Amino acid sequence: MSDELFLSALARITAGDFELTDLIDAAGRLRDAGQLSSAEQLYKVWIRFNAGHPHLYAAWFNLSTLPGLAPAAAIAALGETLAQKPDFWPAHINLGGFHERAGDFDRAIAQWQSVTDGLAPVTGSAVGYKLTAIKQISRVLIDHQRSETAEAYLQACLEIDPEQRDALEQYFGLRLAQCRWPVVAPWEGADRKILMEGISPLSMSAYTDDPLLQLAIASRYVDATTGSNLGDAASDRRDAAIDLAHRRIRVGYVSSDLRDHAVGYLMAGVFEAHDAQAVETFAYYCGPPTGGDLNERFKRSVDHWRDITELGDDAAAALIAADGLDILVDVNGHTRFARTAVFARRPAPIQVNWLGYPGTMGSPFHQYVIADDWIIPPGSEIYYSEQVLRLACYQPNDPGRVVAPERPSRAACGLPEDAFVYCCFNGTQKIGRHSFERWLEILRRAPGAVLWLLDSDAGTNQRLCAYAAGAGVDPQRLVFAPKLVNAHHLARYPLADLFLDTAPYGAHTTGSDALWMGVPVLTLSGRGFASRVCGSLVRSAGLPEMICDSPQEYVDRAVGYAGDPAAIAGLKARLEAARGTCALFDLPRLVRGLEGLYRDMCVAHQEGRTPRSDLHNLETYLKAGLEHDPDAAEMLAVEDYRGLWRQRLARLHRGRPIPPDERLWTLEDIAWFDPPADQGAAGGVVRVRAQSSARKRATGAATA
Repeated sequence: MSDELFLSALARITAGDFELTDLIDAAGRLRDAGQLSSAEQLYKVWIRFNAGHPHLYAAWFNLSTLPGLAPAAAIAALGETLAQKPDFWPAHINLGGFHERAGDFDRAIAQWQSVTDGLAPVTGSAVGYKLTAIKQISRVLIDHQRSETAEAYLQACLEIDPEQRDALEQYFGLRLAQCRWPVVAPWEGADRKILMEGISPLSMSAYTDDPLLQLAIASRYVDATTGSNLGDAASDRRDAAIDLAHRRIRVGYVSSDLRDHAVGYLMAGVFEAHDAQAVETFAYYCGPPTGGDLNERFKRSVDHWRDITELGDDAAAALIAADGLDILVDVNGHTRFARTAVFARRPAPIQVNWLGYPGTMGSPFHQYVIADDWIIPPGSEIYYSEQVLRLACYQPNDPGRVVAPERPSRAACGLPEDAFVYCCFNGTQKIGRHSFERWLEILRRAPGAVLWLLDSDAGTNQRLCAYAAGAGVDPQRLVFAPKLVNAHHLARYPLADLFLDTAPYGAHTTGSDALWMGVPVLTLSGRGFASRVCGSLVRSAGLPEMICDSPQEYVDRAVGYAGDPAAIAGLKARLEAARGTCALFDLPRLVRGLEGLYRDMCVAHQEGRTPRSDLHNLETYLKAGLEHDPDAAEMLAVEDYRGLWRQRLARLHRGRPIPPDERLWTLEDIAWFDPPADQGAAGGVVRVRAQSSARKRATGAATA
């Protein structure tokens, strides 16, 4: 049929009886049938026979977009497009993309800049092209660590339209990473609430310890990024039967981080530790092109390796569904390169959120989240859309991690020999103003001590130094460690005396790295997932006393350790002694526990007990959560968190009644804030609030 279409089209072209619309239709049908070379030839023949056509540029442009076309041919076609119509902005945008892929980033930016410079008229299409070009420029600048310039472009983009979700996500990610405080700085036409709605779930975890707001933001994000009407997706296997009587459990892991990445280092030994008689493992890689020893190790240790990076969501979901999985584990969550839309198509009957993202997915298609009883303590299940399952310690660690044999000296790292060295090697996006001010108070109270931080771009380093100077701390007491390959980075850890964690987004891989290398970690646990991971790590490493309950305790304890070298030596000795036996570094125990949870999930599914996500009232919770300004006041310091939230919901309820849910707005809460008329104050009724059934109920959470 495709051959007949091709030959018929050629005959009509040579006879002069083939319009541009006919060409686009025929070439599109050939492309969809996989006949790409025929589609390419059709365009070229039509162009040769229609050299004077007024819309010849459109044929050249469509030719350039054919999948699989050689880059040189596509660039040549775009050049012909612009020769015919210099102001055809989509061609400029695509041409910039080819320059970027060829490694000529400056030329790519210049190509996109020509779009923004050439679009003076204010029309709908002109504005759209201009915004696209600005976003392309900012994306490349971000990838090449030119953060300040990228932020300026994104600000210009948002001043045109402040409700662009993708631009807002990048903008606030940049502001967090550059330690620009306040993070949310409104401008005319964009108030704080509008801007906060655009913060990504991951950035929100670093911005504020507000797990109900994080849940509401995650739910909104899922709706915005996965589309709708997926209930009849061809790959939907939510009701698939699971029969394990004669085979292993089939478990798939979707991740972009099975490579030289923080999550990759944690996961390195997981596939190797799985019981090959009980579990059949599948890895679905969705990250950038990679190689290296760690990536090759993953490929060797998994039963089935699939690269889905270049597959669309439907095709990737179909591939996963064809593998007949029982369980699909999301090891990305709401992070870069995530394939959440694949999970939305439900290619496995059981779908799990674990490890890659520190929080709830807020989705209707993730049934479980795996944590431990510190990260999600009993009573905190209301902050999650998934059913909570627990391990002894949720984070895996590779017992075979490589540490360089050469151990540098303090002098080689720019550290004073005799000073007390605090360190924090968390990314700068985790260093918020409130955390940094605590560190400065510690330095003021611990004369001579220094703070060793991971190097960032020059502007961010200067910004932190200037802030320190303004607070009365000599900037020379901030020492910046250049980034090194992981083995050499680990080797320098023991030069530090104490690792100071950030809040509300604490150390994860960096925390277990410090503990592995014998450096004690002082952490401040909040309410949300990201703020409690480090507490889980230090507890599982055998140092539960290193978890602080309040910001002031954190400061006082840090200052005290600077004057107590014997205490630090004792902590380091305990870490060294427990390395081979503690829960944090017992990978076989963790994987056996994980496999136990997988079996429990399968049994629950067989019995019709697979949980459903509770997403009631989350738009209302989002509206209530946006009332707080995290730049002005730290949510971590709020004592009656749930009481504050109920007061917010009560105010909204008075304006428009809110139906009950199973979180903080139960029928009991409604009755408390909105009592029947005959129980008002005039009746002299003394009402004492009881704990609601939603907060007393057993959660049914499993522990392994």
